[in-house]
Amino acid sequence: MEPIRAERDGAVFTITINRPERRNALDVVSMISLREALQRASLDTAARVVVLTGAGDSFSAGGDVSVMEQARATGTLPKLFHELTAEMEHAIREIVSMPKPVLASLPGVAAGGGLSLALAADWRIASDSAVLVPAFSQLGAVPDGGLTYFLPHYLGIGLAQQMLFSNARIPAARALELGLVHEVLASGSLEQRRIERAGELARGPTFAYGWTKRLLHSAFTERIEGQMALERRGAVEAARGPELAEGIRAFREKRPPKFPSQ
Repeated sequence: MEPIRAERDGAVFTITINRPERRNALDVVSMISLREALQRASLDTAARVVVLTGAGDSFSAGGDVSVMEQARATGTLPKLFHELTAEMEHAIREIVSMPKPVLASLPGVAAGGGLSLALAADWRIASDSAVLVPAFSQLGAVPDGGLTYFLPHYLGIGLAQQMLFSNARIPAARALELGLVHEVLASGSLEQRRIERAGELARGPTFAYGWTKRLLHSAFTERIEGQMALERRGAVEAARGPELAEGIRAFREKRPPKFPSQ
């Protein structure tokens, strides 16, 4: 069984972490496959939105502890963590730099590196049974996958400290209140909403979405002058393409826009 399934249906490119018997835990092989799938999605010009989800009733439990135990027993744990964290970094970079929206659909637990993957996405929907768990402190591990970047930016440093040091389990309803997920659905409704939301994003202005992603992330590192310069650059590039032209026409004609590929 392939650890990662990747397929495109129309404009929607879906990547599924496919190790349900391990709660979609991640080893080096599955991380390499995930990174390669994300790269394919990024380069696929027919794909206008990427969906990241997990098979079964989990999103991802993070690093595969059984593999860690084998590495501990053979004295290769540092090598394993070097490989795992490097591949996780590559995957997170692919999600963040993806020139199209990434929708994470969480049917259940998102823990450790799985939580990092979810938080890297641009839109997160979760079943009402989903739980977000840092998990690193439980193992005595240092957070990776950008978790110490995402949590302080989403929650502020105080709540991030509380969540990481106490290994707080955040149920879906609380995650919604905190802004860690954008929508919570009954478990039986999650798949339908995933299809609907992916379609909504696929019909949107993909080029503008890509630039908006870039600007939102640069807002944490740029001064206001640099941020506005980037905004101006993006605005001018959008003005050269077909999306803005269609948006203006649709506004004038009082109809919904039909954004073309750019």
